[in-house]
Amino acid sequence: MRILLTGASGFIGQHLLQALLAEGHHVVCAVRKPKNSSDARLTYIHADFANDTQQTTWLARLSGIDAVVNTVGIFRESGSQTFARLHTETPRALFAACAESHEVQMVIQLSALGADREADTPYHLSKKAADDFLASLPLRAYIVQPSLVYGGDGASARAFRTLASMPFTVRLGSAPQLVQPIHIDDLVAAIVGLLRHRLPIPHGSGTALRVPLVGPQAMPFVDYLQALRTGMGMGRQKVLPLPGVLARGLAHLGRWLPGGLLDPDALRMLERGNAGDAAMTAQLIGHPPRPVSQFIADAAGARAQAKLGWLLPVLRYSIVAVWLITAIVSYGLYPVEASYALLARSGIPDALQPLMLYGAATFDLLLGLGILFFARRRWLWLMQLGLIGFYTVVIAVRLPEFLLHPYGPLIKNLPMLAAIWLLYELEER
Repeated sequence: MRILLTGASGFIGQHLLQALLAEGHHVVCAVRKPKNSSDARLTYIHADFANDTQQTTWLARLSGIDAVVNTVGIFRESGSQTFARLHTETPRALFAACAESHEVQMVIQLSALGADREADTPYHLSKKAADDFLASLPLRAYIVQPSLVYGGDGASARAFRTLASMPFTVRLGSAPQLVQPIHIDDLVAAIVGLLRHRLPIPHGSGTALRVPLVGPQAMPFVDYLQALRTGMGMGRQKVLPLPGVLARGLAHLGRWLPGGLLDPDALRMLERGNAGDAAMTAQLIGHPPRPVSQFIADAAGARAQAKLGWLLPVLRYSIVAVWLITAIVSYGLYPVEASYALLARSGIPDALQPLMLYGAATFDLLLGLGILFFARRRWLWLMQLGLIGFYTVVIAVRLPEFLLHPYGPLIKNLPMLAAIWLLYELEER
């Protein structure tokens, strides 16, 4: 088949693309940043779900297309990337174009478990609006609704492994919070199975079939974290119960954290639960979906990556604290005259001592704030290595008592340098 795949650059889309090519299909990937392909069965075209809300725009892209698979989705809104545009308006335009096309035989819409009559969050409601519109069209359609999707390279899976590796976790409120995670390979195999077998659509359900895609077992979310922890070769994790009022307060705080998974809507969806019948999943992939105990193949590698997920931020914020506290102390908490005396012994003329003291303090302050707020920090780590190295050499020569001091104020720069070098090496380029 010749398949139009939207969201091909996303987590699920990338995995599905490889599976479709392995099945021998020809795939046209609609992405915001098209690229060249050396594979004759693979083509990239430009499409932007934030702007392509017109049916005619999509109709022009459906020439020669047999099937459409829409995997576009976001968990949080950002700028023009809104639920209304990406989940509802543009998918409706795409589906209407499919219905008008004389070539498209079927549509598969990647929705979410919970996008149903009981939906009450903008995420679920926006998905449901597109699902219902698709179901109303005279077009063979499958609306797949997965629970949590696990993949070694998935952002949410990395976050959950990080949570699972921490010394303790919190249970947010008292609701059961059931989830039924499915592995990305099983999810992709099920979608490919829909293209291959085309499940019959029961009479009375219109032209669309809603397909829950879930793992074999529903479990509380904290049990899911423990299962991931066990898969990484770690022992029991302590669970601290957090009353509902505090959980909601934490969720409101999470709204302002960049890249965070917890906000009030996420908490409501978690409290509602996310589970379904695994029978259809097993039918599509030809065997029971894999349990969580089989999600993690490389326990040692996953454990190391997961621990770094929270240990590196702890290390980074501790270095932020060093620079900020040093700046505050230098501004006057430590006697200014004593600071001037140290500068004089270091060879700084009297006239330059205020400039050196407050200039260095301000530089320390800016370093701390830069680590805290800049997304790209590799140059900052190098700058700190040079600065600390310079300070260490000057103080060792000019103020040798700090080198020989029993508390080791200068010697302690060595682990500081090592920590900064570690952060430099592990910083994403």
